[in-house]
Amino acid sequence: MRFGVFMAPFHASPVKSPVAALARDLETIKLLDRLGYDEAWIGEHHSCGVELIASPEIFIAHVAAQTKSIKLGTGVLSLPYHNPLWVADRAILLDHLTRGRFMLGLGPGSLPTDASMIGLDPLSQRGALEEDTDVLMRLLNGAEPVTIKTDRYELREALCQLRPYTQGGLEVGVAAIASPSGPRIAGKHGLSLLSIGATMTGDLDLLAQHWDVAEERAAQFGTTMDRGGWRLVGPMHLAETKEQAYAEVEHGLDDWCNYLQHVAAVPHFEPGGATFTERVDWINESGIGVIGTPEDAIRQISLLDEQSKGGFGAYLMMAHEWTNPAATARHYELFAEAVAPHFQQRLDRLAATEAQARKLRTELHQRQGQALEEAKARHAAEKNAQPA
Repeated sequence: MRFGVFMAPFHASPVKSPVAALARDLETIKLLDRLGYDEAWIGEHHSCGVELIASPEIFIAHVAAQTKSIKLGTGVLSLPYHNPLWVADRAILLDHLTRGRFMLGLGPGSLPTDASMIGLDPLSQRGALEEDTDVLMRLLNGAEPVTIKTDRYELREALCQLRPYTQGGLEVGVAAIASPSGPRIAGKHGLSLLSIGATMTGDLDLLAQHWDVAEERAAQFGTTMDRGGWRLVGPMHLAETKEQAYAEVEHGLDDWCNYLQHVAAVPHFEPGGATFTERVDWINESGIGVIGTPEDAIRQISLLDEQSKGGFGAYLMMAHEWTNPAATARHYELFAEAVAPHFQQRLDRLAATEAQARKLRTELHQRQGQALEEAKARHAAEKNAQPA
């Protein structure tokens, strides 16, 4: 299983300094890269004053030059806002510049305030995403020029100059939240799937539905769905104790909830509760995330693995500013040290090696001591044998 972050990014509200907020986003991904995380997905938003990254491609190009191994994806790019030809061209360029570390995540656009500024009706966005993904995949992987006219753009014999750097094509994923549109698109083209907010206890069937719809569509169109490309997304904050975790999220959990409840018009991802305590309980009891310890995170991910009825490829923590930067950094360290290895089979050989050494210690300790004494005796004998 792989691990990473899904960075909208949700900053504390109101934002006190956009310069500092964007710098924290950059430092977070650099930290994840040093800690061995696998992926970071960066969002696109244009309104509401909290989610500040307008172009995930520009941000990714900036971050890629300052990281070594972490893969970077658009999480997600609002495809109906853009001409698919330019999206394909920019994606292929990033695939080349990052030497295959780029992933293209797509969605219809989550903030209706973004869509309204360009005259796009939210009722049309999911249909537009399906139509535009058809065009985009032809541009990314097809050999023939594309000619098409829609209500939003026209292409005439359009063809990308470059093929993707990644052999077989760069990875493309589609967001899935409350509607079946994302899984339908993923199944039609055999794309990766990013399930956001689909893990809540009251919506266990929604998680299964995501994969079932995708597989049904894959069978219909002759494609294949790979569970390794399925990502589940949810928020977490971990500390050494549950009491410490609760105290630390007093810093910004209410800001996050107030933003989603009263500013961002996203009914499919709206927190429950009106008080701090109610909101903490909602996070932990709804199944959407964890505020607690590494053991709580392990239980949550294990439960999701069971609910998925076959497994998934990656768990992405939804980035937020519930806590101050120091506590946030420690959270990511704790997850990397105590949660990720549990699912990645990176500790079994260490444990086996320690057990073997413990088993043989008495015998080898004696033999080592004997070897030292024999070496001393040989040296003394050689010294005594030398002429005076």
